[in-house]
Amino acid sequence: METIKRTRIVDLLKGDAYGTTVNVKGWVRTRRGSKQVSFIALNDGSTINNVQIVVNGDNFDEEYMKPITTGASLSVNGILVKSQGKGQSVEIQATEIQIYGTADPATYPLQKKGHSMEFLREIAHLRPRTNTFGAIFRIRHNMAYAIHKFFHEKGFFYFHTPLITASDCEGAGQMFQVTTMNLYNLKKDEKGSIIYDDDFFGKQASLTVSGQLEGELAATALGQIYTFGPTFRAENSNTPRHLAEFWMIEPEMAFYDIADNMDLAEEFIKYCVQWALDNCKDDLQFLNDMFDKGLITRLQDVIKESFVRLPYTEGIKILEEAVANGHKFEFPVYWGVDLAAEHERFLVEDHFKRPVILTDYPKEIKAFYMKQNEDGKTVRAMDVLFPKIGEIIGGSEREADYDKLLNRINELKIPMKDMWWYLDTRRFGTVPHSGFGLGFERLLLFVTGMTNIRDVIPFPRTPKNADF
Repeated sequence: METIKRTRIVDLLKGDAYGTTVNVKGWVRTRRGSKQVSFIALNDGSTINNVQIVVNGDNFDEEYMKPITTGASLSVNGILVKSQGKGQSVEIQATEIQIYGTADPATYPLQKKGHSMEFLREIAHLRPRTNTFGAIFRIRHNMAYAIHKFFHEKGFFYFHTPLITASDCEGAGQMFQVTTMNLYNLKKDEKGSIIYDDDFFGKQASLTVSGQLEGELAATALGQIYTFGPTFRAENSNTPRHLAEFWMIEPEMAFYDIADNMDLAEEFIKYCVQWALDNCKDDLQFLNDMFDKGLITRLQDVIKESFVRLPYTEGIKILEEAVANGHKFEFPVYWGVDLAAEHERFLVEDHFKRPVILTDYPKEIKAFYMKQNEDGKTVRAMDVLFPKIGEIIGGSEREADYDKLLNRINELKIPMKDMWWYLDTRRFGTVPHSGFGLGFERLLLFVTGMTNIRDVIPFPRTPKNADF
């Protein structure tokens, strides 16, 4: 086979160098036709779109062509010509075909038919080859790129926080432990507690649930930073919105108050959605047509509207009025409740019909590090609520006062041995500062229109599932 430099299909479909000889490589999506002429739809992952290969039966041996079925991989040389059919501008008249690998139709699971999302999760090693997951993972890449681009252009520094933490902090029951000890022969003291002296770190260590606390340390030195990395939660949650391993973006900013924080969150999320609309058109159109007819309109609407700023107390009043008017919620509504997704979505989808930033939550339902308001009952928290998702961002102005933070830590009985270094940022040159966390997969759920978070990460980690 003549060696010709390969052209990616995404680039080929933009070109118009008719009459030139080109090379494409990829996997067969479909093959149809007759002995005289067959049509191969070839895809190389660079775009949702296939290129059509036209094969003249007079030029190719029938036996050689037999293994070219769905899933087979090919290298094709041919002449680029204007397409005769609808849907594409160019096609290739094949002159040479090399078969790299075959895919027996009797055993290859991705035949040309509809597959359920549940089935595709069982073959997560092959599902990126489908049109749907090719689109999702190209969008995932674009969203990651947009996030780095946004923060870099605003003068933030990308800061790497540890994945392994030795803090035996509150909520340790929902952390994955990291150890080199022999689990069949654990040393214990007279009280039955495990002795960690011989462990790798000499103390109990776990996978991180957040990079925020370390991010605050960096913000009080570099001014404004962001983290973007995997986080781990050992919650036994089998819901469409929870993963045990997921990715988080956590900016932390010195000299930002809660209003600055809200402005940044709104600008950030609009930037990401606009990037998807501008740079993932074909993939979004495919997902819109196949799964969610309102997807593109919903993305466009989010960019047009200013997000509502709504105090928690006002939000509760709206929800209570809805109940009084006959609206049924599964979970109760009262001041002090931690809102459920159904409450959040009611505010966004039914009442305001646009994203809402809920602020000033009761301090009892929020984390110890959030700045307390003058009323003594609420804290300067902010959650960004989105249609179809509920909470997509959670953040706050952080408590900058050493004594107030120390009192809150003592109230919640958080071990001081885990907090001394965090408190030092309030002892030495404390400043007002704020930050938030965006669950990357939650953003992807919104941008792709998917309904299950397991379908926007390549290999989902959930209770009883760590395959592939």
